[in-house]
Amino acid sequence: MRRGPKQVVRLRASSRGVAAFAAGSAAVLTLPPYSIIVLVPVAYGALFLLVRGHLPLAAGAMGWLFGLGYFGIGLSWIGESFQVDAERFGALAIPAVIGLSALLAVFPVLATTAFAFLRKWTRIRGPAAAVLFATCWTATEWLRGHVLTGFPWNLAAYAMTDYAALRQPAAWIGSYGLGFLVLLASALMAQSIASRGSSRHASLLFAGLVVVGVWTMGIVRTAQPLPMPAGVSVRIVQGNVPQREKWDPGNAAATLSRYLDLSTKGGPVDVVLWPETAYPGFLDENADARDRIGNALPDGRRLLTGAPDRTTHGPEQRYFNTIQAYDGSGAAVTGYAKHHLVPFGEYVPFRDWLSVERLTKGRGDFTPGPGPRTLAIPGLPLLAASICYEIIFPGHVVDDAIRPDWIFNATNDAWFGTSIGPEQHLAAARMRAVEEGLPVIRAANTGISAVIDAKGTIIQSLGLEKTGIIDASLPAALPATLYARADDWVLPPLGIAVWLLALGLDRSASGRTGFHRLTSKRSE
Repeated sequence: MRRGPKQVVRLRASSRGVAAFAAGSAAVLTLPPYSIIVLVPVAYGALFLLVRGHLPLAAGAMGWLFGLGYFGIGLSWIGESFQVDAERFGALAIPAVIGLSALLAVFPVLATTAFAFLRKWTRIRGPAAAVLFATCWTATEWLRGHVLTGFPWNLAAYAMTDYAALRQPAAWIGSYGLGFLVLLASALMAQSIASRGSSRHASLLFAGLVVVGVWTMGIVRTAQPLPMPAGVSVRIVQGNVPQREKWDPGNAAATLSRYLDLSTKGGPVDVVLWPETAYPGFLDENADARDRIGNALPDGRRLLTGAPDRTTHGPEQRYFNTIQAYDGSGAAVTGYAKHHLVPFGEYVPFRDWLSVERLTKGRGDFTPGPGPRTLAIPGLPLLAASICYEIIFPGHVVDDAIRPDWIFNATNDAWFGTSIGPEQHLAAARMRAVEEGLPVIRAANTGISAVIDAKGTIIQSLGLEKTGIIDASLPAALPATLYARADDWVLPPLGIAVWLLALGLDRSASGRTGFHRLTSKRSE
């Protein structure tokens, strides 16, 4: 039986949808822990070719399928957190992953729809079309990092994390800027395949310039010597307490003993670092626990630990997720309250309308702290504290008013078992080190704890579901990077420079400017 024209169109549309979903799934393999770099131009180049030449509605549909594959597979580890309390939340694991992925896929929809609309309206062709595609993607990726508190997880730039030279441009242009160049090079390579003659040559030349430019920036920064370490020794304690046991009141004393035993092993250190909520209770209200901590901190040693906190405001009690610093007397020196809270994990958004429970047990929602803060602790270099997924936000980890010398990231990835989630989380921490030019010391309950230098290199680490300590010298900071000084304001100049280069190449390839081609085609 012969297929009619409508059936053929439907079949072709179905094939394009499968290809878009497959491209999104392949893009996950470009990220840690896989980091298959050859798939970067394959995945993003395929999306560019799929949406190029289509109307906005069709392009948006392919963007949504790409996003569904990208987020559905890339964030599948979130389902692990629902199994910690499977009796209450286990049935929600698959619907939650699908629902979140479908929601986040709206951002690729916006990117591909805007690309198709602007390309049709301006009739841009050649290398400029690739620049438009990368611009639309980066704009919506930036929005994903900011809208409704933001969720900039698995940014395109993280495909470069495991490559020493290729991650370094983030020191100048941040992860959003590096992602822009990643998308641009991928689209240009795809454009060269689909083009002929001078347009193909221009696209290949442009792609080569982008790749060489990224590589050159990376080599220059990789060759920059690191200063000598600050002469401060740190001990990271990875207690490896299973999440199912963590908040059982009967285990609190044993948990504290485990952390104290690990903290007092080996030789002297300047500061001991415990992970997020390492102490499963209100430490500042427990004099016996503080006395035990004080006895374990001789000779001016300090402890930084994650612990919940609460304050009373009239009839209302407020709860905070904090990092607290203690000295050898067991007295609190200073502290930091997490300001970027996890929706449905630490608070329920729109609680007045949503009558649902949050995943973490507790008497009430957590209250956000005032924002990034630099802590001054006697005997230690100035530090920026970040808790858990706060480290995933480019440009929002460090207090711009007082630059610290290092970043302490206390986290608890026990929720996600041995999935790829902790690996992806570690990649984000490495990119913050590059962007800020600061070492990141990461203490994780069940791993991955790590010492990361200012170039994003892992000096030491302790893997998933291992109990132990890391003793290391605190790596030195580099001078403030361009991104640390300018934040995302580096993006407009970067975009303008790339657009001017694209239009120049387009003119040399066609003999006419993009504007002349636009006006001539409209007059036809």
